[in-house]
Amino acid sequence: MIYLAATLLLLVTACSTTRTVPDDDQLFIGLTDIDYRDADDSDHAIQTKEEVEAALATAPNGALFGSSYYRTPFPYGLWVWNAFSDSRGMFAKWMTKSFGKQPVLMSWVNPALRASVAQSILYNYGYFHGKVGYETFTQKNPKKAKIGYTVDMGQLFTIDTVRYLNFPANADSLIMATFDERAIHAGDPFRVAALDAERARLTNLFRNNGYYYYQPGYASYLADTVATPGKVNLRLQLADSIPDVATRKWYIGKINIDMRKQYAESLVDSFNTKYFSIRFNGRRPPIRPRVIMNDMKLRPRQLYSYEKYMESANTLNATGIFSVIDFGFKPRSLAPDCDTLDLTLNCVFSRPYDFYVETNVTNRASGRFGPELILGFTKRNAFRGGEKLDINLHGSYEWETVKSGSKMNSYEYGVDASLEFPRIVAPFVNVNTLSKIRRLISLRDTTAIRRRLARRFYVTPSTLAKLSANVLNRPNYFKMNTVSGEWTYRWQPSATSRHELSPLVLKYQYMSETTYSFDSIMNSNPYLSTTMQNAFVPKMRYTYNYASPTKTRNPIVWNIELSEAGNVLSLGYMAFGKKWDERDKKLFKDAYAQFLKLETYFTKTWKFSSATQLLGHVNAGVIWSYGNSLQAPYSEQFYVGGANSIRAFTVRTLGPGSYVMPAGSSKMSYVDQTGDMKFVANLELRHRLFGSLYGAVFLDAGNVWTLKDDDYRVGARFQMKNALKETAVGTGAGLRYDLEFLVLRLDWGLGLHLPYDTGKSGFYNMPSFKDSHSLHLAVGYPF
Repeated sequence: MIYLAATLLLLVTACSTTRTVPDDDQLFIGLTDIDYRDADDSDHAIQTKEEVEAALATAPNGALFGSSYYRTPFPYGLWVWNAFSDSRGMFAKWMTKSFGKQPVLMSWVNPALRASVAQSILYNYGYFHGKVGYETFTQKNPKKAKIGYTVDMGQLFTIDTVRYLNFPANADSLIMATFDERAIHAGDPFRVAALDAERARLTNLFRNNGYYYYQPGYASYLADTVATPGKVNLRLQLADSIPDVATRKWYIGKINIDMRKQYAESLVDSFNTKYFSIRFNGRRPPIRPRVIMNDMKLRPRQLYSYEKYMESANTLNATGIFSVIDFGFKPRSLAPDCDTLDLTLNCVFSRPYDFYVETNVTNRASGRFGPELILGFTKRNAFRGGEKLDINLHGSYEWETVKSGSKMNSYEYGVDASLEFPRIVAPFVNVNTLSKIRRLISLRDTTAIRRRLARRFYVTPSTLAKLSANVLNRPNYFKMNTVSGEWTYRWQPSATSRHELSPLVLKYQYMSETTYSFDSIMNSNPYLSTTMQNAFVPKMRYTYNYASPTKTRNPIVWNIELSEAGNVLSLGYMAFGKKWDERDKKLFKDAYAQFLKLETYFTKTWKFSSATQLLGHVNAGVIWSYGNSLQAPYSEQFYVGGANSIRAFTVRTLGPGSYVMPAGSSKMSYVDQTGDMKFVANLELRHRLFGSLYGAVFLDAGNVWTLKDDDYRVGARFQMKNALKETAVGTGAGLRYDLEFLVLRLDWGLGLHLPYDTGKSGFYNMPSFKDSHSLHLAVGYPF
């Protein structure tokens, strides 16, 4: 208490934030609005302003979310500094180091230097006559000051002509063949960044076609701004004297792979072939060499390619097996006509084991709150084939936070085990297939086939085998056991497309214990009785994802997932005389699910500037149950609401259709609000407010429906004539705080339209404005 009282007293006495400001200096307290002159609203001008503002930005003490303009009224860091920085005690030093912030002084801000940097940015963006000035505004307290900048942009210069001179014939042919891909065009605003991008493009073009030693500095620009007023005539010209090796194409020679467990380890064991050598320590290499070569795009006797080198490096690093991947290229000889580069690949292995602990706190819409713990173990390169073995134990406990007649505290625990192979593993293919091929063709041809197959993938494909077991116990209701397993293939043929195929996903869900209360709920609700019964779900699943190239201004993301359950098994039953539509066919004494499910989402982004963007998102799905199932299992059905859906409403509080949950119904009735169809549409405008704080306004709409009549849930079936009025609509606003490694999101939703009859006419039919709000705190963006 004495320390606390002393700390508070010192902070109060230090509230004069200028106490430690030197006599010949001032405390910087922020910028005034930047005054732009001769500026238009073009995209180029807006981008230029953003760069200028970034150069002039300076955060004062107590900056609000990193803003250069706004401060909090409580610059506690400065108060702590003023109170303790002059003291010599251990406590004072700890307070200063942990919580103090040194005053941001005008001498440190140096507005003259920042104005000079901003003026250089104007020049780099084609405003050759642009000027940046500043003025200091001393406040009532003469020890405090603001800075006001004036930016006179002046005339924008544009490119008139572009010529490429002095390049060798082969290089000139490459330039002409890719002329449509150039980064600078006649009529474009002059931008140094565009000029650098074009020079970098040519460098990559040449290096991807064998010119290993070519460098960007070997070509330079000559700009004429006098011939035509307001125009720039450009010449990109190769230097007269560059090394001969830079104008020669180079081929990959022998590939030497060094495998080390420590960076400075000496290697004593090896084996060699004509084009490869492997060096290591021990009886055998720590990893099978083919695993590394499957990720290598560079091959002996092929032209050097910078693109293939980068793909190889990125793919090998992405495996997580190695802590260091180093490519060393060296000419085979010093002969003037040498055109061969031998490659030494130095691979240093990471730690083979990882242990991890994850903690979380859940707060569910159903009113349950509690902690969660995950303990995990990972082993890399588990079987010398680059495999990753992961085993984790997880458990959680939830308390009932909603007052009710009886407690429903629950707990959950389980185990997950997965093994990921960095290749396609197909155990159902005859293992003698490769041997048969070898008998028909030579080993060299087999290797060539393997290489051609490997080049079909943008990154190394993978195979995932996973087993899970989980127990959910809800005292006074039930204990549910779930056992599942899957076998999944993932591959990416290009930078924009990804595929995932799960030929076998098996899930078994069964109730090991139920209570009288739970049985009473099931008996009174046929829908719940059907969806929550013991069942096998033998599935196959396919997923396709497309994402626009990274440089696309207005990118799209499209994902589609198709899955089915029970159809292969039903065909097997048909072979033994069972009818396709016959019910209650069983697998291991329990009925199995049979359905076809399709779900997709589409997102498009319109980038108005680096600070403002509009996103449109659509998510739709349908599940059709037939044959052995009247309804799909509860875990497969759709629902809406929540932080990533229709944000004006909480999870599972809408639908299906115009169904209304009966007043006074059981606390378990929230599971009623799922369906066989889903449609959600979102529109969100995001804008950077200041610093790392972003704002958003949004409009959400959607609902779920059933495909069949449901006597228990009246109005649940989808009918086109009612679809519009049965679509819930909400709007709202939110804040996003970007911490770089994650985004914290706070969304406030306001309901506009409910999909059922509330007794009010018109589009806005919320029963009361007071009860139509919803607040969501989440991590990451909703889509």
